[in-house]
Parts: sequence; structure tokens; C-alpha cells
Amino acid sequence: MNEPEARIMISDLTMAYGSFVLMRDLNFIINRGDIFIIMGGSGCGKSTLMKIMIGLKTPASGQVFYGDVSFWETDSLEQERIMRRIGILYQNGALWSSMTLAENVALPLEQYTDLSSSDIMDIVLLKLALVGLSGFHDYYPSEISGGMRKRAGLARAIALDPDIVFFDEPSAGLDPVSAKRLDDLILELRESLGATVVIVTHELASIFAIGNNSVFLDPETKTMIAGGDPKKLLAESEDPRVRSFLTRGKEGSQTK
Repeated sequence: MNEPEARIMISDLTMAYGSFVLMRDLNFIINRGDIFIIMGGSGCGKSTLMKIMIGLKTPASGQVFYGDVSFWETDSLEQERIMRRIGILYQNGALWSSMTLAENVALPLEQYTDLSSSDIMDIVLLKLALVGLSGFHDYYPSEISGGMRKRAGLARAIALDPDIVFFDEPSAGLDPVSAKRLDDLILELRESLGATVVIVTHELASIFAIGNNSVFLDPETKTMIAGGDPKKLLAESEDPRVRSFLTRGKEGSQTK
């Protein structure tokens, strides 16, 4: 069996807002092809950690490695090169309301490639088809459902065929059926793109359905207290905080 290839490594990371330390001593590895879950209770710093990993917030100390490159210690040109290989789906989809779905998806292609308008449109239609939105390219965000907006945001996030895709609470605001469809879509895209996926979420159904690796952030101790396959954590962890989160306090529950 091939050894896992480290895609992202977090080393001795501390997150803070001014003098207030949110999390300290974070150390974990995200391997190529992982669907990696950043989880923990409200206020533990999940979204802040994602912001640090995608270059939106500077860590108080520590490093974020992409391969052998320390993101926060390299130059701006190398940071930009790394960011071009990353796709991001924000919690609300972050679509421009004044643009059609096609125009939204085309934005990164227009900004970062020299493709012709017709080639860009071909890619846009393909990406919309991949997320189940064939025929909706001329619709505006206000004309479609919340689940469809999430999928349109995902189409834009994968427009440049990224190596890594970040999701911030992708199931937030979705009904269970739409959330399940999005989970299935994430699995399909991981297979088709060969991408590494990092997801900030507290939704247990998604955590167990698609996650194969994770880190658990604890606001009480202000550090990570567990990591690994969420299903294995549920079966084997003896930490009451981890077990309470993964069972929502119902120790007798079973998640399949």
C-alpha cells in the first residue's frame, strides 16, 4: 500500500485576536485525497483556522505548509501560486447577485487564464453540469434555491480544477435532503478531480458520511484534543468531550 502523501501540514500553530488566544499548539497533517473535517463546538475557532489556511488571517505563531512551502514565510508570488490551486466554497455561496450563474463561474477563469470567451463558456457549462445545474447558466442567484446556490458556488470553486477545495459549513441552512445531495456531490468531485477536501462543519451526518480524517478543537483547553477518522473516534475515543460532540450527548446513539 502506498504511504499517504502530506498535502497540508499545520505545525505548532497558535490563533489569536490581539492578546486573546483562541487556539494554541495545533499540529496535524492533511493527506492528499483526504476529506478532512475541522470540527468542534461553537466558538472553538474552526472558521478562523480555515482563514489562516487560505491566507485571509495571519497566525499568531506557527506554520502552514503546502508541501514543502511554509505559506506564511514565503513571498507573495509563491502565496499567489498556492492560492490559484485552491478552491473555496463559503457558507453563503458568496455569489454576485447582479451576475448570472454563468458569469459567476466564469470570474476565476477570466481573471487567471488567457482562454477565449467561447472556451470559458464551455468550461462554465461543464462545471455547472458537474454540480447538477445544467440549463441554469442564465439564472440569477435570487431565482434559485439555497441548495442550488451552494452548488453554483461549488461550480465556481472548481472552475480552475483546484488541487484542494475548502468548504465553510457547506450544509448550513440546507434541508436534510439537500445536505445529503451536497455530501454526495463532494464525494463525486473528490473522485473526479482527485482533490483534497477540507471542510469546516458541525453537522454529524456529513462528518460521518464523507469524512475520513479530522481534527477536534476544544474551546475549554484551547487546543486540539483528538484527530483521525471520525468514525474511529466515535468507536474508540474515551474523551467525554469528543464523545459528547460526536453523539450530541446521547451515548447510546449509533451513527452508520
